[in-house]
Amino acid sequence: MIETAMVMAAGHGTRMAPLTDDRSKAMVEVAGKPLIDHMLDRLDAAGIKRAVVNVHAHADHLEAHLRRRTQGPEIIISDERDGLLETGGGVVKALPLLGDDPVLICNIDAVWVEFAPVIPALIEAWCPHTMSDLMLVAPKPRTIGYPGVGDFDMDRDGRISWRKGDTAFWIYAGLQIFKPSMAKPYPVTKFSRTKIWNVSIERGRVFGLPIPGIWMHVGDPETLKAAEAMLAGEVKLPA
Repeated sequence: MIETAMVMAAGHGTRMAPLTDDRSKAMVEVAGKPLIDHMLDRLDAAGIKRAVVNVHAHADHLEAHLRRRTQGPEIIISDERDGLLETGGGVVKALPLLGDDPVLICNIDAVWVEFAPVIPALIEAWCPHTMSDLMLVAPKPRTIGYPGVGDFDMDRDGRISWRKGDTAFWIYAGLQIFKPSMAKPYPVTKFSRTKIWNVSIERGRVFGLPIPGIWMHVGDPETLKAAEAMLAGEVKLPA
């Protein structure tokens, strides 16, 4: 059973300005609730006991909010006030707090409408003997707020690789199960988690689970509005 998660909440949220002029991206409200609470409530519903939250921009404001939460996972802060370490360095810095067992890693800007419980499905699909990473992936046509060309190709067994063509059908949906041991060889410095993924993908140990729902990337004020409309049932779900 996976009991620990890391919530990546340290970014500046520059593209979300002016909403992030006085708060972190994690504290931007979507449908009346801060993004951080959307994720922590999902983790709570899935039985996650501890959530390591990294902080940087407007850290005091975010920490004060987290202290006011009265339910959900125990919150443990990984402090990046002295310098933002990006997704890879942030995980490496948090390793002493994460422990040795597999953990969930969650992007703060990932929101979804689920047809079935998403996090339990990811945990159920996890196989530590064959996997170093299990990523939640979404089909590009069934996403909201994603402007890119796709990330991954995926074979019949669910094993994923970086896209080989100009576009790919599958995109990373901001949630994964990860073995902390994969990050231990790296120093505490600023770098992207894709550097760690590259090693596991080369070894054939990265798999994808299609999200049972509609995934939304909340990256700027316009995509925030689109996500709120989807959550309110004001727009038709993509086929």
